Amino acid sequence: MVLCHQVRWMAACAVNEDFFPNTNSIVFTVRPNGIGMSSRHRPEFQMTRNMIVSTGRKEQLSLRRHGLQRVDRELSRGNFKTALSIVKQLQEKPGGLCGFGAAKLQVPRSVNTLDELKLIGPDILPLLPLVDPLLELVDRSLKIATLESISFNELESSILDTDSLCEEKHLMCMQHEAGHFLIAYLLGILPRGYAVPSIEAFWKDKFIVGKVEFVGFEFLKEVNRGNFSSKNLNRFSCITLAGLVSEYLVFGFSEGSYSDIEKLNRIFKCLGFTENEADSQVKWALLNTVILLHRHREARSKLAEAMGLGKSVGFCINTIENSINGGCI
Repeated sequence: MVLCHQVRWMAACAVNEDFFPNTNSIVFTVRPNGIGMSSRHRPEFQMTRNMIVSTGRKEQLSLRRHGLQRVDRELSRGNFKTALSIVKQLQEKPGGLCGFGAAKLQVPRSVNTLDELKLIGPDILPLLPLVDPLLELVDRSLKIATLESISFNELESSILDTDSLCEEKHLMCMQHEAGHFLIAYLLGILPRGYAVPSIEAFWKDKFIVGKVEFVGFEFLKEVNRGNFSSKNLNRFSCITLAGLVSEYLVFGFSEGSYSDIEKLNRIFKCLGFTENEADSQVKWALLNTVILLHRHREARSKLAEAMGLGKSVGFCINTIENSINGGCI
């Protein structure tokens, strides 16, 4: 007797159902001398496509987690280029890092009118009212950062107010740094480390701040050397503003973005931007950042939680990828 194993593919789930349009099920018979095919209904063993996809998906996720553990090891050793190389390799694998560098800045620089924005997508229009209050926040943050047109009493008052609500300050810091982390990752800049101070840390030091550090993205040095690209300027603008935007989307206001805005203003001065040119760049970057952070609000929320718990960079990246899960980026 010839031993054989039969695997039935249900027609609704068959991988190659286009090739077998008239069969209810396909039976593949595995024999020592090869594979035969039959349309007979045999009950011995059934395997649906979903089972295979599920198994394959688990293997892909396992490979991704393993790869991100390697990324964490290299980052902890200071081997940043090696870590970035691993991330780029994972980009090319099925089920790997589909979100890294995959985001496109949806609003082109050439778009100036409401009608042109409508052509880009209807989902953008409800977000437009957010831009003006965010511009006001940028202006206020710039004044505080440069201590222009604001008294010391006003500055001290703003610090005391945030100190009286340390838990809220901690939550805002989580969202702020998650905004930087997420936008950088989506635009192809690898975070190499971050800090989100605890509630206790805010009680001890009212001036303590969070931070996110990146691999190989030193835009200030590029500008000082006179060697930079408009692409990097756009990415730098969006990443810098992402903390402020993330806070505003969650809480309806923003605090603690003074150093970010001052850094951005310093770039504009080095580049010789006029006030109108700087305002145009900020408005454009704000709109694109709002769109990305709103679209990926689930990823932003889960990332903020992971960062608040002090999870590794690799864990945070995996959190982003699980939230995106092949969706629109």
